[in-house]
Amino acid sequence: MTAIIQKKYTALYALTAVFVLAYLPAIIDLVYDWYSDSNYSHGFLVPLVSLWLLWKKRSDLAQLPKSQNLFGLGIVILGMVLFILGNGASEYFTVRFSLVLTLFGLVLYIFGTPTIKKTWFEILFLLFMIPIPYVIYFSATFPMQLLASKVTVKLLSAIGMTVIRQGNIIHLPGETLEVAEACSGLRSLISLLALGAIYAYMTQKRLSGKIILFLSTIPIAVAGNVFRVFVTALIAYTSDIEVTAEPLHTIMGLLVFVIAFILLFIFGAILKKVLK
Repeated sequence: MTAIIQKKYTALYALTAVFVLAYLPAIIDLVYDWYSDSNYSHGFLVPLVSLWLLWKKRSDLAQLPKSQNLFGLGIVILGMVLFILGNGASEYFTVRFSLVLTLFGLVLYIFGTPTIKKTWFEILFLLFMIPIPYVIYFSATFPMQLLASKVTVKLLSAIGMTVIRQGNIIHLPGETLEVAEACSGLRSLISLLALGAIYAYMTQKRLSGKIILFLSTIPIAVAGNVFRVFVTALIAYTSDIEVTAEPLHTIMGLLVFVIAFILLFIFGAILKKVLK
């Protein structure tokens, strides 16, 4: 029996070593993106959060029965195919996605279904550390810029202020504001999706509640960013304060997270009572 256990551990260590060596270049590139692109600096926290959640479950995981699941091997093979195709096409998102998929498959194959039922969230949460493809990022950015500027102009007009919009440019008397790419709200949306996933997972008992609360992060993040643009325009309209200067600009950015999290907290509390 001891020999069998030793063989299992040897195989586990070997698979872990192969996994790390195969994905090491992708992991290094991923860390560089977190460091160089402020849109994804939250990537540093994502693996730490996953490890922290797993650490909290360590006693439960140790007591679970361990048995191989061959379906996990199929997922590993699929992950490896994506890894090869992604490297061949220099498609970084595919390579990084395959990392999470292969890890999921390895856990299922080595430890079995009971373990994956306990750890699926911690593994899939790692997807939030992967930058979305640039084609999607830039396709979504400008529509979000237009949405923020359109709603802001309508709100300002509704309260009797003189304002004209040209695309994502808002013209105020004596002031012109541009809803730039950084102010589109996509950056905050990505970070808030990760935050919303954790909050939904830890506070909602039912799976339906987790999904609803997580998806509600999208309109909440968009609404928070629109509010920021509106308040910025309102301050520029009614005062001589340079709203685009630091530290006010950064403070206004943090305001999005404060408002969004308050709304998320309120909606989560309501949802928890409704879906008992």
